[in-house]
Amino acid sequence: MTDLNFAGKQVLVVGGSSGIGNATARAFKAAGADVMVTGTRASPAEYGPEQAVDFEGLAYSRLDVSNSAMLADWDPGLTRLDVMVLSQGSVEYGRREFEPETFRRIVEINLNSQIDCATKLKPLLSDSEGSIITISSVGGLRATIANPAYAASKAGVIHLTRVLGAAWARDGIRVNGIAPGLVETKMISVTSENPERLAARVAGIPLRRIGQADEIASIALFLASPMASYIVGHTIVADGGRTLN
Repeated sequence: MTDLNFAGKQVLVVGGSSGIGNATARAFKAAGADVMVTGTRASPAEYGPEQAVDFEGLAYSRLDVSNSAMLADWDPGLTRLDVMVLSQGSVEYGRREFEPETFRRIVEINLNSQIDCATKLKPLLSDSEGSIITISSVGGLRATIANPAYAASKAGVIHLTRVLGAAWARDGIRVNGIAPGLVETKMISVTSENPERLAARVAGIPLRRIGQADEIASIALFLASPMASYIVGHTIVADGGRTLN
């Protein structure tokens, strides 16, 4: 058995300026890794206290994955990369995702940018025989009728994980993913801040609670560790049992 020690490892968390991404970055940092996160703002100082983001001990690189030109030109300045977590994601409520422009923007962020980041940094990951961890959603496994772009893009990420896992294992890169259910982040505030709506959602979860970002981060550490050295192309569902119903 091997403990979760990432001392001497370089980790990059795309979308590490909020939610699950930030929790994952801090978990890798606590496990000894050097960690860089990306965010859309010019610097960590531009994230106010209302964002509740912890950048302490984390390197920062500006990246807006919705801008394909910016992503193509982006250089994080890394000479080594052992683990890359692709945690970028967006959603639009009020059925706005049925609008063609919004649909395309959500897919660009949630799906297209994942393959762009993966291919851009593949050489570094191959050199270190590293690991990629994608963050999708149980929304990619079920019909989320008000969010077609979110659901379709997350389903795409799950299958992209399988394809890259099969294609890049021969290059020494393990690609796996996590599909969270309802997790306490700003993205679900439309639900978590509405007691009636939250109670209805929790009623459908066998564990009878929503998840915490730290719980998803723990799975990322496992997938990047030697304990998961023979796991390739799989997406672990972490939803408190919600998709069992």
